[in-house]
Amino acid sequence: MYWSIRRPIVTYGCETWVLKETIKNKLMVFETKVLRRIFGHTKERDGTWRIKTNDELDALMSHKNIINHIKAQRLSWFGHSHRMPEERMVKRVYKWKPMLT
Repeated sequence: MYWSIRRPIVTYGCETWVLKETIKNKLMVFETKVLRRIFGHTKERDGTWRIKTNDELDALMSHKNIINHIKAQRLSWFGHSHRMPEERMVKRVYKWKPMLT
């Protein structure tokens, strides 16, 4: 559910984002809250329940957090735009240099 619906909605158009530290922190907090709700609590041997730690969630996700996903998407978009034919608008904007007067 998270991989197929929530993450694509949150990261739509992420190839063009400027990732500042505040945005990174907000995205990580969002992801952690969602994952805690999905994976639930952990039952200890003595019968008590506790919330999973960030390290446990990271291990469950195999270190594929939302920031790494965004960086991979940005790199993929760069390669895609770099391979485009020269006459495409995206490529012309990418190579455009302003004229200095």
